[in-house]
Amino acid sequence: MKIDSHLYYSNEHLWVNINEQGEYLSGITDYAQDLLGDIVFVEFPEIGSILNAGKPCGLVESVKTGSDLHAPIDGVVTAVNESLQVNPEQINDAPYKTWIFKFKPSNPNDINKLIDAKAYETLLGS
Repeated sequence: MKIDSHLYYSNEHLWVNINEQGEYLSGITDYAQDLLGDIVFVEFPEIGSILNAGKPCGLVESVKTGSDLHAPIDGVVTAVNESLQVNPEQINDAPYKTWIFKFKPSNPNDINKLIDAKAYETLLGS
């Protein structure tokens, strides 16, 4: 199981990365994609929609099941990765390089409410 050390993680198995442009990107973890199996569909949050931490904002469907995407922190959706409409399996192939949505946080300090790689590893071990 891979855990990327420079990302932030939610207890609901989403990661958040702040890129060089200051954009917040989010996707599902390697652990989550492994549990789901082959991903066949992604339902995105709507651009402009309000994210409420811990609340469902989208859906990832696999050949096994569907799983809600839970907002990692409060914010507003600014973009979605439309390439996943055609190739959702990108998430299985590279979960930490394949973002699902970008967002602007309501409060940038809320990133500190997420856990680091070590704490996420502990969460998976419990």
